Amino acid sequence: MTRRELDAAGITDPALRAAYRRCRTLNARHGRTYFLATRLLPVDRRSSVHALYGFARRADDIVDDLGPSRPPGERDARLKELENDLAHGLRTGRGTDPVVRAVAHTAERLGIEHILFADFLASMRSDLRVTDYPTYADLRAYMHGSAAVIGLQMLPVLGTVVPREEAAPHAAALGVAFQLTNFLRDVGEDLDRGRVYLPADLLAAHGVDRPLLEWSRRTGRRDGRIRAALTAAEAMTREVYREAEPGIAMLDPRVRPCIRAAFVLYGGILDAVADADYPVLHRRVAVSRGRRAATAAAGAARVAGARWRARAVPAGSADRDAAVPGNGPAR
Repeated sequence: MTRRELDAAGITDPALRAAYRRCRTLNARHGRTYFLATRLLPVDRRSSVHALYGFARRADDIVDDLGPSRPPGERDARLKELENDLAHGLRTGRGTDPVVRAVAHTAERLGIEHILFADFLASMRSDLRVTDYPTYADLRAYMHGSAAVIGLQMLPVLGTVVPREEAAPHAAALGVAFQLTNFLRDVGEDLDRGRVYLPADLLAAHGVDRPLLEWSRRTGRRDGRIRAALTAAEAMTREVYREAEPGIAMLDPRVRPCIRAAFVLYGGILDAVADADYPVLHRRVAVSRGRRAATAAAGAARVAGARWRARAVPAGSADRDAAVPGNGPAR
């Protein structure tokens, strides 16, 4: 399907096509939930999503996956190289890294604001020195760059039926909701990297601190205080999902099934964590294949319905459901 996606997006240059294929591979390999939802998008929009995911993945790999022996200074230098390559790519449409070439092309073609990439990289760099967050407000400030901007980058790809600034807060909240879900799922793995992404004040309200989390991770033993804190973190995350949900109806009807599927699948991770009684310090919890397949099937049915309704709109109709990517001014 890669060739069809690239053809539909009008990407003809062989080197650029190869760059987008690289991004698609990264999405398929690392973003299982995200990739599944992406396949529900109109075919001409998928390559842009792959490019945005691929760039985010490249930065994340530098921060987290270079290996424990690599010092922060080396990671910082590698991140700076990526930042410089992106700046060059955004200016010229070129880049040393294929992922940079693809994301620079997407940004130029869709008019994605460059500051969103700068904010993202600033949060990635903070992961090299910040290991915990005293308050939820501190964590939200970090997540503006690490998650909210991803939702904002996506808006020009998806298109809206309202002015873009009206949908923007909900798109930002959805990015935050997805990341908070990952934080809850990955408490143990993040602790192994020396990081705690649950706010310290939330933990302290239930008598939990980093040493208690480390004890539980090391021994495999549970503690009621930790369970209470994780339950509170789940409730906090669900509140952000409620902030985000109204934005789905503000999107182009043809992309709503994709975003609804992602909303359901990521919310399903919270359900799985709660159903398993919050074992996140000891193992990773995943949504079952059956639930993933059922969500994808429901999304595909909604896609078919949206396409049928789009074909039924008479030529020249002013129906707002005939939105195109980026519909609505980004004032």
